[in-house]
Amino acid sequence: MRFLSDTISETVRNIHSGEITSTSIVKRSLDTIARGNENLNAFLSVQSDHALKRASELDGLPADQKKSMPLFGIPVAIKDNICTKGVPTTCASHMLSNFVPPYDASVVEFLLNAGAVPVGKTNLDEFAMGSSTENSRFGITRNPVDPSKIPGGSSGGSAAAVGAGFVPAALGSDTGGSIRQPASHCGVVGLKPTYGRVSRYGLVAFASSLDQIGPITSDVRDAGLLLEVLSQVDSRDSTCARKPFSNNQDIYSLDTRGLRIGLPAEYFGEGLSDDVRLPIMNLLDMLKERGAQAVPVSLPNLRFAIATYYIICTAEASSNLARYDGVKYGFRDTRGKTLTDMYSLTRQNGLGDEVKRRIMLGTYVLSSGYYDAYYLKAAKVRTLIAQDFNAAFEKCDVIISPVSTTPAFSIGEKTEDPLQMYLTDIYTVSANLAGIPGISVPCGTAGGLPVGVQFISSHWREDLLLKVGYASQVALENR
Repeated sequence: MRFLSDTISETVRNIHSGEITSTSIVKRSLDTIARGNENLNAFLSVQSDHALKRASELDGLPADQKKSMPLFGIPVAIKDNICTKGVPTTCASHMLSNFVPPYDASVVEFLLNAGAVPVGKTNLDEFAMGSSTENSRFGITRNPVDPSKIPGGSSGGSAAAVGAGFVPAALGSDTGGSIRQPASHCGVVGLKPTYGRVSRYGLVAFASSLDQIGPITSDVRDAGLLLEVLSQVDSRDSTCARKPFSNNQDIYSLDTRGLRIGLPAEYFGEGLSDDVRLPIMNLLDMLKERGAQAVPVSLPNLRFAIATYYIICTAEASSNLARYDGVKYGFRDTRGKTLTDMYSLTRQNGLGDEVKRRIMLGTYVLSSGYYDAYYLKAAKVRTLIAQDFNAAFEKCDVIISPVSTTPAFSIGEKTEDPLQMYLTDIYTVSANLAGIPGISVPCGTAGGLPVGVQFISSHWREDLLLKVGYASQVALENR
């Protein structure tokens, strides 16, 4: 279900022409959330009064000022690990259940400057650690297509909000697939930009060398528009590259003649269900009919990606989450008699099981005697994986792959087996390890559930992802 029948740009033009107002669009969004969020739990909080006040203020601006804002009047949801001034940012954790940031994340500032209207904060796996949004302190989120299924994670709330038609766009964060995988399961578009394209200032850190903020939308063109807004230069983030994205409309020309699509055998081997394989192969045939070429490529070190990812991300999580000790801010357990008791009880009762599991894993691989055997070796394999991608992109423009091994699975199906849950990220983590961009685009259904296709490109070539993504979207709409 789409919130808008038009693209965001077309809707903004309709606002400028007087056909509709920002206030009317925001009211529609809030009404839809009020009717449907109780069943899905996509939003942890909804700022109705703030949103309506901002929409009214926007409607009262001079016409020339309105036209300078590419997201004028558009309601947007924000994942609840992205800081919002004066609005709780909980990371779906008891540890931060009462934390209210005194500042906006850079991406929130960019949205506000572009005229967007934030309407609420979306649910996630606690501290973005999970693949199903079942690890939230504030309850699971359900898939808008089938509420008995997971929406994916960790940006499950954002993907569900867009998939349910609550908002036309939402922000997510992607550490190992947390934008692309829920987008696939909810039947929407999810874009993970190149590492460094979008500022991480104000994003609560999980794994700093992997995290990246990106958009979730209903239309590929909307994802490109959001990326242009989000990818501004920001001196507050030392890892933010000075490479803003330009959403040139030539990207969406539908001309895919000569586009080389890499087909790695490693992505289509054992473990991939036919429910996912067949829609992707059908889409590839459509693109070949429109002039694209399928090129065999190899990613020989891909088999080590999951192990490498979970060593690196847990090590970084162990370091980043050490700050939650009950001293500076957030939850504090006061029942202990000593400082050590306070530390121990605060982390024991403030953090959930999955977060504790990853902290322990990360602390172990960083510990004396194991650092060389695990973390250092993983860092070296990470370089090999990046080199594999570099070699592949000498032969092709983009790589096609699944997003997940199966469509969305049932709630509770994998919660007792963490390894099986971790393996659901097998097709997405490699892009984060290499720092390259990836996009998930709907490519069909299986058993009534959405199936997404992933396209991956080399650094800074989001234009190619949007090009092939939009061509795929139109091909499927016209079949």
